[in-house]
Amino acid sequence: MSPEVSPMRDLTRDQCFALLGTVAIGRVGVSIDALPVILPVNFVVLEDWILFRTVPGTKLDAAMRRSVAAFEADDHAPDGSWGWSVLIRGFAHDLRDGRGVPAAGALHPWPFPHGEANHVVGIEATMVTGRRFGTVIDLPGLGSRSASLKA
Repeated sequence: MSPEVSPMRDLTRDQCFALLGTVAIGRVGVSIDALPVILPVNFVVLEDWILFRTVPGTKLDAAMRRSVAAFEADDHAPDGSWGWSVLIRGFAHDLRDGRGVPAAGALHPWPFPHGEANHVVGIEATMVTGRRFGTVIDLPGLGSRSASLKA
C-alpha cells in the first residue's frame, strides 16, 4: 500500500534556499544557438547566488555574455511520500577563478578529460520558485534561512 501524499504546496523564497542547502547537485539551463540545454553541476549557495565551477565552453560562455540562465535542484523520498523542487532564474555571471568568492572553496571541481573545472559561474537569483508535496522534515542548523516545511 502506497503512503498518502499531501497536495502540492508552494515554498517561500527562504524555504527554497534552505532546501538548496541540503543537496549538492543541481542542473543549469542555458540557451545554445537558441535551443535549451540542461547540464548537471555541483553547486553552493551564497546569499542570493548559486555558484558552480565549470570548464571553458557552454556554461562559461553563457556567463561571459550575462545570459539568462535557470537552475533547478530537487529531492524526494524513494517511496514517493515526499518531494520538493526549486527553480531559480536570473543572469549568469563570470566570476573568473573564484578568488574573492568565499563559498567558491566549497566547490569541488569535477574532473574533465582536459583539466579541472576551475572557472566560477554565479547565477543571481532574480526569480525563485519552489514546490513540495508530502511531509518534508524540518531543516535544523540552517540559520536565518531555516523554515519549517511540515504540512
